[in-house]
Amino acid sequence: MYQASNVYFICGFAAIGGGLFGFDISSMSGVIGTTAYKRYFNNPVSYHQGGITASMPVGSFIGSLTSSFIADRFSRKVTLQIACIQWIIGSIIQCAAQNVAMLCAGRVVAGLCVGIASSVVPIYQSEIAPKEIRGRVVSLQQWAITWGILIQYFIQYGAAQVGGGPDDLNQPEAAFRIPWAVQIVPALVLFVGLFFFPYSPRWLASKDRWDEAIRVLALLHGDGSVGHPKVLAEYKEIEEALRFEREEALYGFRALLRPRILKRVALGVSVQMWSQLSGINIMMYYIVYIMDVAQIGSPLTTASIQYVINVVFTLPAILYLDKVGRRPALVFGSAFMMLLLLITGTLQAAYGQPNDGRDSSDVTWIVPDNKPASSAIVACSYLFVATFATTWGPTSWTYTAEIFPSRVRATGVSVSTASNWLWNMAVAFGGPPLLWSINWKTYMLFAAFNAAACVHMLLCAHETKGVTLEEMDDVFDSGNPAWRPRSKNSSSEKGSRLDVLQNDIERGVVHVKPPLPTITEETFEEDKEPIE
Repeated sequence: MYQASNVYFICGFAAIGGGLFGFDISSMSGVIGTTAYKRYFNNPVSYHQGGITASMPVGSFIGSLTSSFIADRFSRKVTLQIACIQWIIGSIIQCAAQNVAMLCAGRVVAGLCVGIASSVVPIYQSEIAPKEIRGRVVSLQQWAITWGILIQYFIQYGAAQVGGGPDDLNQPEAAFRIPWAVQIVPALVLFVGLFFFPYSPRWLASKDRWDEAIRVLALLHGDGSVGHPKVLAEYKEIEEALRFEREEALYGFRALLRPRILKRVALGVSVQMWSQLSGINIMMYYIVYIMDVAQIGSPLTTASIQYVINVVFTLPAILYLDKVGRRPALVFGSAFMMLLLLITGTLQAAYGQPNDGRDSSDVTWIVPDNKPASSAIVACSYLFVATFATTWGPTSWTYTAEIFPSRVRATGVSVSTASNWLWNMAVAFGGPPLLWSINWKTYMLFAAFNAAACVHMLLCAHETKGVTLEEMDDVFDSGNPAWRPRSKNSSSEKGSRLDVLQNDIERGVVHVKPPLPTITEETFEEDKEPIE
């Protein structure tokens, strides 16, 4: 059977799992403004709409916590296929929903998929990719999320025009059922496509399937040759790391409580928490409400521009994250988002007024008849999304996927991602009541969260660019504070430990003999080089 070998293609295709996450984020934003949705589900607002929106993060929270058990036992690839099946079932239930309870049930089932995929996709990508481009290819997860948000939103935007449009009192139910049915397609594509992709070499090694692991490493990084110096160096690094972890009996949730691992768990959980408390999902889930407050143009149209910005401004992170680094993105990103939220809250406080019900029944605060102030609010919203897309969006997934040792990576990432979904659930549920009751003060609250995130990352976030997964212990166990650059020594001047080992193998200083691969019908015919 054909197996893909291009790292960019493999990681990009796997990122479709992130696209499902994006479909989740915007699965409500385009329909909550349609008359059909309001009529059929009895015009849910405040806590009622918050409960519907938050039902998917509930499932995602559960899915993320269970993902490590499935991923460690059945592999990263098979786990993603299981998640696709869950998404398809959940989407069918949503599409057929007869009441709010059935809608929430479908969103919980689909949420199980999103929780698993959001944990496992970055793990799979980070274990496939070489260190030089790891940040870039794991960032594809975030880019896929933004594409999922954009595509689903425009599907909803188009579906909202059925009948007499979103304001038609007799608008047919297709306005919200079509988008929930179409989202099945990417899950089907991912499920089938994964049959043609390799297993993670590090997962294979953890199961002592070394002959398969070396073959996958050769396929990905050695042009099919198991004797390639880079392949041999990676094999040696993975073998030594696994031996050390087994000597320490490093596995399962209990291992996360060990002091040297616990601080990474705390960091991973915090990064995912601050990602949600940045306020991005207020902008994504309830952008229609925010644009309603600004009283400028069509809320659905002005909101669509924001989703395009989200896609476009994720590209700089994909291109430059491995050059700029993770730490600057986290620190400066939160600082700039804080500033934009403060400006937005101040403008709404200065120029807004309580809504008397004549302009909109879904918001309690509006900025009427003040185009400059309204334009500034919309502009700040766009800049906020652009900042998140360039910094915290891709970096939060990359960082948590790379900081844990191999045997607890799935477990550590699952706990970190569970934090994401716990706070996602809180924001999804609490967003409408906050906007309804304290309106502009909501922006001040999230600005404070960004300020706290900035200080936290400044003090605790170690830089991980250019470091192999097996060298993360050197970064986090060195005893150096996060703000101090890694000390220069003879090895680091030549490159990472992997680079040094590869160079020594090329010069014949070090001899590595990997396990002889089992000869099967899947053995690569192009590999004719003997193993030395």
